[in-house]
Amino acid sequence: MFSWHRSPISAIIVDISHKSLKEFPMSNTTDDWAGAPQNASPDGEFVRDTNYITDRIVADVPAGSEPVAQEDGAFHWPVEAGRYRLVAARACPWAHRTVITRRLLGLEDVISLGLTGPTHDVRSWTFDLDPNGVDPVLQIPRLQEAYFNRFPDYPRGITVPAIVEESSRKVVTNDYPSITIDFNLEWKQYHREGAPELYPEHLREEMEPVMKRIFTEVNNGVYRTGFAGSQEAHNEAYERLWTALDWLEERLATRRYLMGDHITEADIRLYPTLVRFDAVYYSHFKCSRNKITEMPNLWGYLRDLFQTPGFGDTTDFTEIKQHYFITHAEINPTQIVPVGPDLSGLMSEHGREALGGSPFAEGVTLPGPIPSGEEVKNPEPFQV
Repeated sequence: MFSWHRSPISAIIVDISHKSLKEFPMSNTTDDWAGAPQNASPDGEFVRDTNYITDRIVADVPAGSEPVAQEDGAFHWPVEAGRYRLVAARACPWAHRTVITRRLLGLEDVISLGLTGPTHDVRSWTFDLDPNGVDPVLQIPRLQEAYFNRFPDYPRGITVPAIVEESSRKVVTNDYPSITIDFNLEWKQYHREGAPELYPEHLREEMEPVMKRIFTEVNNGVYRTGFAGSQEAHNEAYERLWTALDWLEERLATRRYLMGDHITEADIRLYPTLVRFDAVYYSHFKCSRNKITEMPNLWGYLRDLFQTPGFGDTTDFTEIKQHYFITHAEINPTQIVPVGPDLSGLMSEHGREALGGSPFAEGVTLPGPIPSGEEVKNPEPFQV
């Protein structure tokens, strides 16, 4: 959900003569530099703009139809194989959850995937990792073109994830909380055989407050801590974050996953923050009371998820670190990307089987191999 003026990650393109980590291609140069996005609060608490394009893709609109206007001003678009492209960024945690869900449900042949590079200027995400810096399906160099094709005066941040109609090259929605729920409920006719039930009806009432707290206190909490514009705001955000992480540590002491025996939408929402924590948030956002590796239950839980197909195999630590440490020049002015930490422990035994349960319920199968061309570009040695 990034680009920041309004969402979690923004990015910046600079003259990277000092590239750290692995070198990476950049189609944009300082000759095409529109200025760095500003994410941090200038004077106090960081407040996220949570106003998104609230259109939805739903099963009760006939395939082939035009979008149908709703009373609230949004539009409902038809579920239709081959009509839409999910645009995501490996770097972005809000986009990461949509990539995981698409893979677990087996929607790869139904909704295509476009991936932006990890860095960008104030105009937001670019397709600089693709040949000639152009998305091969949408034939645009910047995601903002899909937004402007539909809303020429779009006033907010150009964020990922975004779903774009391939034929018109117009953005449909960037409402990331609804995207994954709709993948589960509205796209059910296209789920692979043996797909998991990630949003089970009997758990939703209990799940909603858990997911809300994860969003406000953890997913957004790391940003509130890192982008605080005053010491007081940072201190308050830091305490809120660690109160929530301690709650999760306690919750996971007696259950394998957040809602019990199997992976659900709640786990998919927490994972992208946890997997980025030690590599980025601990230092970059000054969330440094503990590393996740120092919290036994969260660390075992993270390893359990990472080793489950759909999670670790969609995680690109190189792009994650490049995005945060290069993009957020206001809090990392050198833009040096750290080489560490050593993350190989993610593949060590997690021991969570002792709590019972399994990643998925009986009868559910694991997703197959990642489609050709969708593999992470920078796998760590332990991911190969």
